[in-house]
Amino acid sequence: MIAPDAAASAAASAAAAGDLVVHLARLAGALREAGVRVALGDEIDALAALVRIDLADPDEVRRALRCTLRIRPPDLAAFERAFAATWLGREPERPPPPAARRQGPGLPLPAALAGLRAALAGDAGAEVPDGDQPGASAQALFRRKPFERCDDRDLAAMEPVLDRLARRLATRRSRRWVPVHGRGRTDVRRSLRRALGTGGELVALAHRARPVETARLVLLCDTSGSMEAHTRFLLAFARALRRVADRTEVFAFNTELVRITSWMSVRKLSALEARLRAAVPDWSGGTRIGECLAAFAARHLAALVDSRTAVVVLSDGLERGDPVVLGEALRRIRARAGRVLWLNPLAGDPGYQPTAAGMAAALPHLDLLAPAHDLASLEALLPHLRT
Repeated sequence: MIAPDAAASAAASAAAAGDLVVHLARLAGALREAGVRVALGDEIDALAALVRIDLADPDEVRRALRCTLRIRPPDLAAFERAFAATWLGREPERPPPPAARRQGPGLPLPAALAGLRAALAGDAGAEVPDGDQPGASAQALFRRKPFERCDDRDLAAMEPVLDRLARRLATRRSRRWVPVHGRGRTDVRRSLRRALGTGGELVALAHRARPVETARLVLLCDTSGSMEAHTRFLLAFARALRRVADRTEVFAFNTELVRITSWMSVRKLSALEARLRAAVPDWSGGTRIGECLAAFAARHLAALVDSRTAVVVLSDGLERGDPVVLGEALRRIRARAGRVLWLNPLAGDPGYQPTAAGMAAALPHLDLLAPAHDLASLEALLPHLRT
């Protein structure tokens, strides 16, 4: 057992060293050497958790790492040894037995750091391993493949990944604690009140837990000609979100605005796309973003948007109408919505700047302007959809 004071001091020193990536990569490398499966995607999740917790509390760090690195019960002893050796600066009690190894060693530390930093920086050219073990996997191949380079087979392979991503994006644990009948945190007050009816005997403990909440989303999807290479994939994303969060509303627009929420239940994406091509005016044609957003604000804003709603515009921002109209429409939407996000496929280019007239008019009214050119960019939305 590690002494709490020594552990806290070591953890604080590690944090003060200033490079969580280095410590995390060393821990992951030690786990792989011990035969524990750790994917690079798990390391990214672990780093996202570490920046939100108290690094001076070794128990909190240990719990966060065990959860995000997906440590299974048979690997717990190996994790504790690796954590003590690489994170807290203590020598392991004993080396892992060779028989426990289930796979070869992971990447050398410099290569692991390069891969992890590339993934965190959003390097679109990096092929980042993901999945249950290091190396290439279907998800790894698609996470950073630009949508404009994908074909029908790629989309079919992406759909299960989009479903899992949508579930992560659209559901979250509430901050509220509510009574539950199953597992949860012991509710001392309710337990004591129950005991009054049994002569002071704690016959059954009461529990409470944080329920899962579903996000409230409004998606405004640009289906103009300049978005054609991305439309199918963003529609698949919208359909996946709608399946998870039934309060998600979906609109398509180019020169006119069309509410397509009821069409998201179509089983095959090809059938949905064919229906939209027939029903949405000027599909893959021109676009008047400002007029369409103004129509949304006039017809639907009061009924569909409140302070708990995130409004997401999926568009390249190539406005052919008056940018003043676009800015005014977004100002009205922002005044009512919890958050307004703009997902722009062009923003996946490292040299992109929102200098076009439409994007320049929109920018002051946005909580976030982010890329939407591949799966990895959609994954990065997780902390921003929560109002």
